[in-house]
Amino acid sequence: MSRRRFLAAGSGLAAAGALAPSLTGCGSALAGDGAGPDTLVVHTQLGTTAAGSETYLSAVADFHRENPGLTVKNLVNGDDLAQVYETSRLARKEADIVMVNLYDKTLAWTDVGATVDVKPYLDDWGLGKSILPEALREWTDAKGRLRAFPYFGTNWPVAYNTRLLERAGVGAVPTTSDELISAARKLRARGIMPVTIGGEDWTGQKLLAQIIQTYLTADEAVHAYTTGDFSTRGAREGIEYFTTLRDAGVFSDKAQGLTSDSMFTQYNTGRAAVESAESSALAQVPAQVVKHSTVGGFPLAPGAVQPHPTALRTYTLIAFWISPNGTRKIDAVEKFLRFMYRPDTVSRFITEAGRDMAVRSPALATRFPLVAAASRLGDRVSQVVLPDVYVPPTANQPLITATSTAFTPGTSAARVRAALEAAYRSA
Repeated sequence: MSRRRFLAAGSGLAAAGALAPSLTGCGSALAGDGAGPDTLVVHTQLGTTAAGSETYLSAVADFHRENPGLTVKNLVNGDDLAQVYETSRLARKEADIVMVNLYDKTLAWTDVGATVDVKPYLDDWGLGKSILPEALREWTDAKGRLRAFPYFGTNWPVAYNTRLLERAGVGAVPTTSDELISAARKLRARGIMPVTIGGEDWTGQKLLAQIIQTYLTADEAVHAYTTGDFSTRGAREGIEYFTTLRDAGVFSDKAQGLTSDSMFTQYNTGRAAVESAESSALAQVPAQVVKHSTVGGFPLAPGAVQPHPTALRTYTLIAFWISPNGTRKIDAVEKFLRFMYRPDTVSRFITEAGRDMAVRSPALATRFPLVAAASRLGDRVSQVVLPDVYVPPTANQPLITATSTAFTPGTSAARVRAALEAAYRSA
């Protein structure tokens, strides 16, 4: 069954039952089953250990106190949320609101009717003025539909542990390839891993894309990650830059088998000197490491297209999607979203959880110095393209597999390019 037919099918409890055994640890797949008109079902990635979970649950409790006639029922999932939601949509028992990133499977949801265009509600409810214009652009598809109400964004700089650099005799944060390779050698001589990265998952995919873009303009990067064409001169030079760094020992040992959790652990325990981490991860760096850390961009090689060391930024993290079921409870949905976009609610995610927001707010993440520092980098770094909204959903997982191949020592630049391009052909 095609994904379009899968999501748009009107019946199929039997089909849902056939698919459900492949889902593990996901709770009830039929999220909206049995929820009455005064119960708003929210399918969310917040509620476990994700940054901002405690703030979200506290905000929901406040919403209940202010709206005693309404109940918010949270269905919490992690990385499997998209699959669980699609299964519940097949049975027409999906949640009313979904809080998830614009990434992989979710890119197709509005187009196939799994969620609705929220632009009419944005205008009617007057929430547009609260949301950053660039966030609205990122969430608007090619047909002019607003997929969801943007909420979380992220800065994605490079964190440097200056104490470890100094211990190895590195006098300043590296900004060039030669300085980075020299720093890596000195760090290794002191038993310190240089750049830690989860080469087996999404963190490695993002860093590889960032390094390749050393030699790509934004338009060229969009072309490469939309089509899987890495044959251009800039793409080839970017891949060669990556393999040069890898074979010079810049990345952690066995990076091709490491995950994001491994990366965070190595940096947060002082075993690695450098990590490329989004702001939600920076918010969780221990205080004893924070006081010796600074943030910047990834070093450049000679002839780079980018004028400054590179960093990533996006507003495509958690947003509020409205499902077809949600349109039947639109008054309750409006009350909940108006509450979540209130300045006092938004500021709590910044001050309590260190989240970057896609929403205007004067609040500052003063309790999270690295997050605040990342937001102030400005034109000291060159912002490159995050590939998430351009990679076809069917190519996403094969591309992560190709990323692990790229981080494997000795893999030639030609083989890395072939693996990246094969990810699109095999999808």
